[in-house]
Parts: sequence; structure tokens; C-alpha cells
Amino acid sequence: MDAKEFLYKYLNNASPTGFEASGQQIWLDYIKPYVDSHFTDSYGTAVAVINPDAEFKVVIEAHADEISWFVNYINSDGYIYVTRNGGSDHMIAPSMRVNIHTDKGIVPGVFGWPAIHVRKSGKEDSPTMENIFIDVGARSKEDVEKLGIHVGCVITFKDELLELNDKFYSGRALDNRIGGYMIAQVARKLKESGDKLPFGLYVVNSVQEEIGLRGAQMIAEKIQPNVAIITDVCHDTTAPMYNKIKSGDQVAGKGPVLTYGASVHKKLLDLIIDSAKKNDIPFQRSAASRVTGTDTDAFAYSNDGVPSALISLPLKYMHTTVETASKDDIEQVINLMYTFVKEFDPSFDFKYVS
Repeated sequence: MDAKEFLYKYLNNASPTGFEASGQQIWLDYIKPYVDSHFTDSYGTAVAVINPDAEFKVVIEAHADEISWFVNYINSDGYIYVTRNGGSDHMIAPSMRVNIHTDKGIVPGVFGWPAIHVRKSGKEDSPTMENIFIDVGARSKEDVEKLGIHVGCVITFKDELLELNDKFYSGRALDNRIGGYMIAQVARKLKESGDKLPFGLYVVNSVQEEIGLRGAQMIAEKIQPNVAIITDVCHDTTAPMYNKIKSGDQVAGKGPVLTYGASVHKKLLDLIIDSAKKNDIPFQRSAASRVTGTDTDAFAYSNDGVPSALISLPLKYMHTTVETASKDDIEQVINLMYTFVKEFDPSFDFKYVS
């Protein structure tokens, strides 16, 4: 499978938090030819390994899950009310198409909304978790249940990847399956270039990030790595309605974003910056107050403390169905991770104080 075919297959597949298995299988099937071994844990995190017998372990990581919804209540008229699975946005729900995942297969539905004709100008209700609802073409609760739908069924938006101006990818769940694509490409580049690493490289696709970094927390304890490089997304703050004073100045198309923060190990970050400069890879900087909010925090504070760093991809419209990222940035994140692991010396001393 070529890289672009994998990208579309992987991004278009549904992989909601807690239900990532089908996406993880696509990811493993793609990456297996480029690694020496692989394994999964009980909750579905997938790990592909180069040099599994090496004592020193380096992780490059992304998370596989996407935000979604759960069926929470079915009323007597057959309308379905939902609760969040991760940080799903109620504001964008009305008029969106959805797939409801049941034991009988996928059932299509739509988030309905009252017509403009019957809403009072200036006094109309905004979408909230209390008033958004799904219509599956049923007229009663019994009709809904006959379709195989019950409380707890997971729901994803029905949207697919597209390209904008041949420069951007836009679609659902770039946060953060685009990260899974990027770490897989690092493994492929290492294999195809014939590079030999003096350490074990663990390419980790974690589950359940969207509800509290849970997959990363579990797999960090299992692997017990010496170093971890995490990739996730951050906001492109040049889009309308963003506040650069609050959120910083990051631009899609100007390269990976490197974060400063307490969980980010400064000496590791400096090595990544040195690699970027040495290889003419553009990069941007950001600052995280208290925590990064990514799997970086889970790895950094695991075990006895793991030197960890975050390489972010600038993203427009996070947690919508039109998350948008620059093709150039995607390639530069891949290049930065690749050049770092290729150049990294595992004898490096990460201690701040000797």
C-alpha cells in the first residue's frame, strides 16, 4: 500500500475513543513491513518495534482515537439524545450526518434542527447538549431499537478527507490520526533508507487520549522507555476568531511547533531544535502553561520520569469535521522525527543536575 492510499484509508476509517480496533488494524497492517516486531495491549494501543532486543528504548508516539458521541437517551418519538465521548462540539452538530455503530452494523442518521422559518429572530436557541438530537427515520423508541440502536452505541460524524488548493488536507479526525500516519512514515523512511539505529525504536499508536491520556499512561508503564517524542496537533491561530495573546502565534505552513513546558525536557527539546537547524527544517515555538494537554504529560511523568518532548502539527478548526493541516507541515514533522532518531546518541546524559 502506498503512503497516500494508507493516509486516506486510515483517516476515513472511524476510530472513536474506546473503539479504536479497526483503525489500529489498518495502521498495523501498513507498518508491519517496516519494523521487526509489534504488539498490542489489552485496551488496543498498538506498538511497532525496530530493534526490540536493544536495552535503550526510544518512543515516537501519536494517538489513534477521535472524538465521538454515545447514544444517551431515546425518546418515545424515536429521537436520540447524546452524550460526549471526548471533546465533541455541540455547536457544529445540527444538520451533520452521522454513523451509529451497532452490533448489526452502521445505521445512518442526522442531527436535526428546527427550520429557520419557525425560529424567533434574535431569540433563537443555540445548540446545547440538552437540545441537539439525532433522527434515524424512526417514529418510536421501538423502531429505533429494531435497528439495533441502544444506549451506549457510539456515533461518529460521516465526513471524509479532502484536499484544499493542493496544499492542505481537511477532514475529520486529523486530531490525531494524522499523527499515526506521520510516525508510520518515519518507520518506513528508516527501513527504505537502510538506517541502523543503536537503540530500540518503539512506534506507538495510543488509544484513549481524548479522555485523559489513558492509553499513553498504560503503554508507558509497559514499555518503560528512556526517551519519548510525542506528536499531536496544536491550533493555527491565524484563522479568524483566535486570540494570539492567549493561544500564541502558530501558522499552518510554517513548520512543526516545538513546545516549552514543565513536562517537556529542555535538554531533549534542545536536541530536537539542533536537529531541525542542522537539517534546515523550519519550526515554530509555543509555550504550555502547567501541562501540554497531550500524551507528552503521560510519558514524562511515568515510571521514574521519562525525558519527553512534543512536536506539534498546526491545525485549523480542531474538533470539527473540517480539521485542516498543511501538507508541507506534515512532511516536515516526518522529516524532523526521522532526522532526530537517526542522529540521536543514546549515551546522552539527560540529567539536569549531576
